[in-house]
Amino acid sequence: MGNQGTGRSEVVAVSRDRDHHFSKPVVDEVTLVEGWGVEGDAHAGTTVQHRSRVARDPSQPNLRQVHLIHAELFDELEAAGHSVRPGLLGENVTTRGVDLLGLPTGALLHLGEGACVRLTGLRNPCQQINDFEPGLLREVLGRAADGSVSRKGGVMGVVVAGGVVRPGDAVRVELPAGELEPLSPV
Repeated sequence: MGNQGTGRSEVVAVSRDRDHHFSKPVVDEVTLVEGWGVEGDAHAGTTVQHRSRVARDPSQPNLRQVHLIHAELFDELEAAGHSVRPGLLGENVTTRGVDLLGLPTGALLHLGEGACVRLTGLRNPCQQINDFEPGLLREVLGRAADGSVSRKGGVMGVVVAGGVVRPGDAVRVELPAGELEPLSPV
């Protein structure tokens, strides 16, 4: 299951920002810290760091330590007339060759030599995406053929094994045991 598409499953880019900005600058490498998130990123921590969630209850566990987006989304957005590159939507890790949105809750993403992220849910795209680029929200938040809400803004996870992650690193997927539960917004 390590390669769900054609070609190699890999990290395309990594990003982090010490401040709470919508976009994150692309860097050469990030260090994932077990139970914490991306070292030096504003969203790292054991409790919630996203401003809207802190305002509601700052003691909630941080299920959004790492934000991952599949580069195939950028291809889709470009075809719809938008120019989006890694880091611009605020993700920490951009992948290619992994169907992130199709993975179940609890799936493990092994990144590079030793880092591992457990998926906790879907990113719930919000108005900030339209503030970044008008019309982009309707491209990443829509309706599926069955009428359900379709969220394409990436997935969220927590770090279960630390390590350095760089562009070009392999991504290997490990599914959880038992009944698979689809990702839902966190």
